[in-house]
Amino acid sequence: MLLAGDVGATKTALAVFSREAGPRAPIAEATFPSRRYPSLEAIVQEFLRQGRPPIDRASFGVAGPVVNGASKITNLSWTVEEARLTQVLGGVRVRIVNDLVASASAVPILQPSDLHTLNARPAVPEGTIAVIAPGTGLGEAFLTWDGSRYRAHPSEGGHADFAPRTASEQGLRAWLGRAGGHVSCELVCSGLGIPHIYAYLKDRGAAPEPPWLSAELAGGSDPTPAIVRAAVERTPPAELARAALAEFVGILGAEAGNLALKVLATGGVYLGGGLPPRLLPLLEDGRFMRAFTDKDRMSDLLAAMPVHVIVHPGTALMGAACVGFALEA
Repeated sequence: MLLAGDVGATKTALAVFSREAGPRAPIAEATFPSRRYPSLEAIVQEFLRQGRPPIDRASFGVAGPVVNGASKITNLSWTVEEARLTQVLGGVRVRIVNDLVASASAVPILQPSDLHTLNARPAVPEGTIAVIAPGTGLGEAFLTWDGSRYRAHPSEGGHADFAPRTASEQGLRAWLGRAGGHVSCELVCSGLGIPHIYAYLKDRGAAPEPPWLSAELAGGSDPTPAIVRAAVERTPPAELARAALAEFVGILGAEAGNLALKVLATGGVYLGGGLPPRLLPLLEDGRFMRAFTDKDRMSDLLAAMPVHVIVHPGTALMGAACVGFALEA
């Protein structure tokens, strides 16, 4: 039996899988609020105390870079270590990977129903695959064919420099850089970035902020869900929120195109994370693909790449299970 986990700053999902049922069919599953626990080990112990079958291996996707079998979780005071988890689990083999490596590891087993296609083009067999995932932060990863199967590789490309293309994006870059310091792509192309875009457009008077949205933003700790709701769920939408999300979609399209060029993603580009499934109407209006393909002499190459949104809600956990099944017991 395999114990697999999707470990984030907000929540940690754990599940037990059998090789017979495979990574799409957990035998037992539970989700825990991460901040209520002192460590991943504490969550694992609580989960396994609930009468789970014996575990012979474990794998975890974690929200942070993994170096030498250890990771400091981004936005959480945990350090996750393979050696410590092995001890807690009684000596079984443990593997931890970046959460985007976990998500990417699930891509080869995704079904058509798990995807929403933005650019219907045939994938090149055994071509490199790119995965970009705007959630709370911006994750990036890619997969290469090793002669027998796809292998996922980590990246911290979301922390590379933001490269503005339009006059509006240049203004945003200058506005964010007023106090100096690094302006990363994640700073504008993630759940953390949407409030920055919104505040910039509000500051320059792009559209008025309706009183009901002002009240909602003032009453919540995280403005991103309110901005997204105001843009895509409200009828009519709040013009300022809609403008912020349109700007976000253009930035996401350009960064997805950048990643696709860097890894030559002829096997396809996959949008993961929590935001894209909520933004399908905006992703489909043409802005995303125009920004994705706006690469001068490489435009035709990018236009030929298939692009999909992952709409399966448990991709990272399923991918962590794929990582675990690839381990030797």
